[in-house]
Amino acid sequence: MKKFAASIVFLIALAAVTLGQDAVATLDKYIQSSMKDWRVPGLSIAVVKDGKVLLSKGYGVKTLGKEDPVDNKTLFGCMSTTKAFTAVGLGILVDEGKLGWDDKVTKWLPDFRLSDSYITADLRVRDLLTHNSGIGNTDLLWAWDQTITPAEIYRRMQLAKPEYPLRGGFIYQNVMYLLAGMVLERASGMTWERFITERIFRPLGMNDTYATLALSRSYGNRSTPHFDVEGKIINIPETEADPIAPAGAIWSNSDDIAKWVTYMLSNKTPNGTQIIKPATYAELFKPQVIVPPTGFYPTIAVTKPHWMTYGLGWFQHDYRGEMIDFHTGSLDGRTAIIGLMPDKKVGVYIFGNLDHAELRHALMYKVFDLFAFNDDSRDWSADLRKLYGGIKDGQKKQEDSFMATRKIGTQPSLPLGTYVGRYSDPFYGKVEVILADGKLKLLLPDKTFAVLDVWQFDAFEATWSKPWWGHSFAQFAISPLSPSVDSVTIDGALFKKEAEHGK
Repeated sequence: MKKFAASIVFLIALAAVTLGQDAVATLDKYIQSSMKDWRVPGLSIAVVKDGKVLLSKGYGVKTLGKEDPVDNKTLFGCMSTTKAFTAVGLGILVDEGKLGWDDKVTKWLPDFRLSDSYITADLRVRDLLTHNSGIGNTDLLWAWDQTITPAEIYRRMQLAKPEYPLRGGFIYQNVMYLLAGMVLERASGMTWERFITERIFRPLGMNDTYATLALSRSYGNRSTPHFDVEGKIINIPETEADPIAPAGAIWSNSDDIAKWVTYMLSNKTPNGTQIIKPATYAELFKPQVIVPPTGFYPTIAVTKPHWMTYGLGWFQHDYRGEMIDFHTGSLDGRTAIIGLMPDKKVGVYIFGNLDHAELRHALMYKVFDLFAFNDDSRDWSADLRKLYGGIKDGQKKQEDSFMATRKIGTQPSLPLGTYVGRYSDPFYGKVEVILADGKLKLLLPDKTFAVLDVWQFDAFEATWSKPWWGHSFAQFAISPLSPSVDSVTIDGALFKKEAEHGK
């Protein structure tokens, strides 16, 4: 009887291995075919099931037009999937009694200020991780000025105005994670980069993972970012997230990130120890805030979840009766996604080197279907290409409709030279308008610029020197008291014109 039972156990284990191998082969073939549909130059993927890495592999090329292939050691950006590392780092300090999730931020950052005194006084460490601080998106601070320092971002946040009550909404907020990293530094006495490296990377054996782009520069086997500009895939320069490092600056490869996925499914290091206590680990995945459809991913039109929440660094929703914890990462020319199905012990991480190629979502759900449900019936790539293609078509129609409102033949109110000068805002910083070759140019602090072409009256169409930025509109306001320019608004940011010296 014992021999019979042992045989049954062996056969079940053998069937599981065979099933896993078949699923890997199916996924491998699917990745190769779907990459062509999405025109992704290169990606890498790690799949974990029951504590074992079933797949860690690179596909395609690091740079379009070159033959250097992506492999399991090729470095990619993690972008916003970095946030979960920062949350675990804080969890370590919670376990050590060095801080509490509900400590006031001002306990650790006494000089911290926002424009709203109530939010300043009551903002908690937990709130820094849940995108419901009341402050709207502030990414222009670092996206427009790659030279800005974390200290300067921190200083300018005292001018950030609320867009909804504290804990009364949800607007994705990268800078709050920068503040979380600063709290971690104050509580630990270490830099965020060193803490994450020594307390997370090293225990997990992630020796080819780097906390920032600056630290990763010496690593030679790395992918490069790409963007689809008017139907043509081009290679673009690297964009940095180092100014907001705790929100999105980590770099890794599929072999290393597989160790992170394995850990996040079990809270155990390779030698069997726990980085954080079980209760703290559970707190990371406890739904903290309800996410409205407008704050979630368009994929809900296909997945049709019954609920959508955000934990401490994790988006969450139900899928086929299971809870999914996941997060994307996006930066100019790069994508990432991590997905966990805890009760099925399935996890996946996908890196890509084409901007917002949502093949990442398709592969995540394909992995869940294959490895959690043994189901290969759905073509997620086709479904999501249709979804995102429809979104793109809708955006194009809106753009065409807006462009049709243009009043042809109008001229600016004043001679072009009048618009020249420096413009500033205490929060967003400074921009400059110059006149060159008969056209106005808008200069950003990091020397990125836009050529301004008259669109109608005092509105100018801005064509950026970074073609992947597309077009913006610069609306100048004329002073009612004198024939002079008062301000310019671009991408929602208003800059007042500074007085010329001597006037």
